[in-house]
Amino acid sequence: MDFTQIRQFNFPTIIRFGAGVIKELPAYLKQNNLRKPLVVTDHVIAGLDFFKAILADLKEGGSSVEVFSDIHKNPVKSDVYKGTTQWDSTSRDCVIGIGGGAALDVARAIVLQINHREDLFKYDDLIGGDVFVTNDVPHFITVPTTAGTGSEVGRSAIIADDETHQKKILFSPKLLAKIVFADPLLTMELPAFVTAATGMDALTHNMEAFLAKNYHPLCDGIALEGMRMIANSLEKAVKNPDVESRSEMLLASMMGAIAFQKGLGVVHSLAHPLSSLLDTHHGLANAVNIPYGMKFNIEGSEDKFYRIAQTLNLKELNGDAVVKYLFDFNSKLGIPHKLRDIDVKEEHLDTLSELAFADFAHPNNPKPVTQKDFRDLYGEAL
Repeated sequence: MDFTQIRQFNFPTIIRFGAGVIKELPAYLKQNNLRKPLVVTDHVIAGLDFFKAILADLKEGGSSVEVFSDIHKNPVKSDVYKGTTQWDSTSRDCVIGIGGGAALDVARAIVLQINHREDLFKYDDLIGGDVFVTNDVPHFITVPTTAGTGSEVGRSAIIADDETHQKKILFSPKLLAKIVFADPLLTMELPAFVTAATGMDALTHNMEAFLAKNYHPLCDGIALEGMRMIANSLEKAVKNPDVESRSEMLLASMMGAIAFQKGLGVVHSLAHPLSSLLDTHHGLANAVNIPYGMKFNIEGSEDKFYRIAQTLNLKELNGDAVVKYLFDFNSKLGIPHKLRDIDVKEEHLDTLSELAFADFAHPNNPKPVTQKDFRDLYGEAL
């Protein structure tokens, strides 16, 4: 496949995909009479050369650019309020999210807050808050720089409460980007660790979506192909990246985000509290927990694990082989097998278990998960 050729996918929104496609962004703004973008990113990306080049191209194309990058690694409500204040004070006309899941989640939440000024968590989807998303939203553009969350094609943002650390989910079809510029060249210089962690996040999305209990054969098909592409390209993208491996990972990441509209599961509920309580990188939290969560899920889902094993081209077509594959894959990628290796301690486990049980992801798990199950899973993974 020639990934230097630029392609367009109109699913679930307009996706411009291919090496160098970011160069189209200034012309797109001009064509849509947009001249004053608020560019939302994180502080690391804000200092990188490719980001500075994007800004230079936008300015050369006639745009007056404001950058907001004051966000946490695991975003909180106050980040969104700060960005909205910057929108207000600088009279912007569109939002461009550039980055990984954190930056794109904050960008999407700012897009929501601009014309919906009540408390941000009134719009929490878990309490039916999506019905209050009734106003128009600003023109929203996304540019992914990692292959992990797939947030660029999402309709939701996950934002934590500053005090309680509980994660809320803001959702509305209105929050889908008008267009995505998915350029694999923007991911080429990602450090190996970040590539591995975000890649395992994408694998978790695809695998949990496939196992989620809702009936959605469209998502199942996408998830299986996403798993195949990650198995084919992630190790290469980590150890010896090229345009092909980075392109396949970027596509598989978007596929995971499309598939998980079906639901997620126990692994994400194990991972979310690690991020909100201990500030663990979300992809790393998923990566360490996925073998344990998948082992928990085998009973009752043997037929689905058979299909996953087929997709991964394993010799043994069963759940145990999938779990072994996940441990081995983590080893190849330099990801530890135990939570103690990422600074989790025994005294954290009770609080983590409470937060995990309160999390929104596990109700779609193929089998029920109790708070004791979470405590046992954390204990096994420790």
